[in-house]
Amino acid sequence: MSVLADTEIRRLAQGGMIEPFVEAQKREGMISFGLSSYGYDARVAPEFKIFTNVDSATIDPKAFSASSFVDRNQDVVIIPPNSFALARTIEYFRIPRDVLVICLGKSTYARCGIIVNVTPLEPEWEGHVTIEISNTTPLPAKIYANEGICQFLFLRGEQPCEVSYKDRAGKYMGQKGVTLPRL
Repeated sequence: MSVLADTEIRRLAQGGMIEPFVEAQKREGMISFGLSSYGYDARVAPEFKIFTNVDSATIDPKAFSASSFVDRNQDVVIIPPNSFALARTIEYFRIPRDVLVICLGKSTYARCGIIVNVTPLEPEWEGHVTIEISNTTPLPAKIYANEGICQFLFLRGEQPCEVSYKDRAGKYMGQKGVTLPRL
């Protein structure tokens, strides 16, 4: 496996792998986003589901209840101390059959105790990426919509996979918006 460079990521994005695609990394007064040397920094959309315990719910991935969070559609949200939010990327991804993508958190947020879950985008998966954001601090934390939230690294396999996410009819295929856990 090899990590794809900016030139190859750009070529694939022009073919529809990332929409909308930001050609160069932007960062004047904001958390950076766009094409980097060996990756792509995606933006968080202004759609957030912030976990709350108002109803004393238990989180169950097999029977997830929407009453476990509050919705916020705004440019800046506050994640309470030691809490968690779901969001999504602005960008819609279409992953080629011979590529695996790894999502990593941005160091600007990590240095503030805000962690983005590491997750793969499998070959031939497509959709908005649901981002899991944890505030590990004892203080409220701000998240800025329309700015960078995570970086994607693109790894090309030595050959295309035998069975892709699309072939398996994966449960998160084609997701739009913030997607809750599915069984």
